[in-house]
Amino acid sequence: MLTQEARAFVKQWSESLQDLGPMLTGENKTVSLDQIRAAYNGMLAQNPAPPGITFEHVVMGGVPGQVAIPDVVGTDAIVVYIHGGAYIVGGPDGYHGIGGHLAKMLGAKVFLPDYRLAPEHPFPVPIDDTLRFYKGLLDAGHPARSIVFAGESAGGAMTVTVMVAARNAGLPLPAGGVAISPWANLEHTGISMTNRETIDPLNSKAGLVFLANVFLHGALPNHPMASPVFADVTGLPPIMVQMGEAELMLTDGMRLATHLAENRVRMTLEVWPHMFHAWHFVASLQPEARQALESAASFMQQCLRDAGKPS
Repeated sequence: MLTQEARAFVKQWSESLQDLGPMLTGENKTVSLDQIRAAYNGMLAQNPAPPGITFEHVVMGGVPGQVAIPDVVGTDAIVVYIHGGAYIVGGPDGYHGIGGHLAKMLGAKVFLPDYRLAPEHPFPVPIDDTLRFYKGLLDAGHPARSIVFAGESAGGAMTVTVMVAARNAGLPLPAGGVAISPWANLEHTGISMTNRETIDPLNSKAGLVFLANVFLHGALPNHPMASPVFADVTGLPPIMVQMGEAELMLTDGMRLATHLAENRVRMTLEVWPHMFHAWHFVASLQPEARQALESAASFMQQCLRDAGKPS
């Protein structure tokens, strides 16, 4: 069960975007989207990086971002962490906690692309920007076999869709990826969208449908680059999917895992009882959050080891 500290953070998180819908529809003109985004990042930043991590600004493929650098870098391998936020909010400043913890666990640099956001830059811009960031890393001399992807929510979906886009563009694929609570099906047809409606402390189905429409900007919700449950995933590297049992996206995340497995992608599925959407944020407050990050880090290490073996 959740600790008191984690529960308090989740409550604050659930209230942090209450002005977003009214602002986007024009019902609330007293707050700007920039203000909401800044407040959201500030809320997430309450979960800081562990000691021994520094952050630097970078630009890869013309896309800005940040890199988390541990005091002790023990590998040339790197992580590309793709942030969530429904493609509308979020950014590297709010992800020092997750990025920093992964950097320390892996002894590796963690890159955080700052892709452009909807509604100013709707589908498929966030995916295109993240692909450009990845290509920038390749062009800078980082071999694909030394790169792993990770991300949560929208970023969890992009962990898969950016791989698909890279494959379609003829780019070498990373060694593997971890999709945390992926927003994998913008049709929202999984049964957990109904039977977790009063259990999920962060999301509602109506809210997710609204946010998806803002992002899609007229594109179909079953577009394979928006909803990876419909994508051609053949040939992708190993992928781990981690889901919280209490989240609305549970069934659709499990559907993504099945879709990957049925298309001969080596995959690992973890479902954590009682955990909420992207619980990894509270790694300093909730034992299961740190344990899930450690499991993700272990999976990425194995992917990197396997990719480095001669074929």
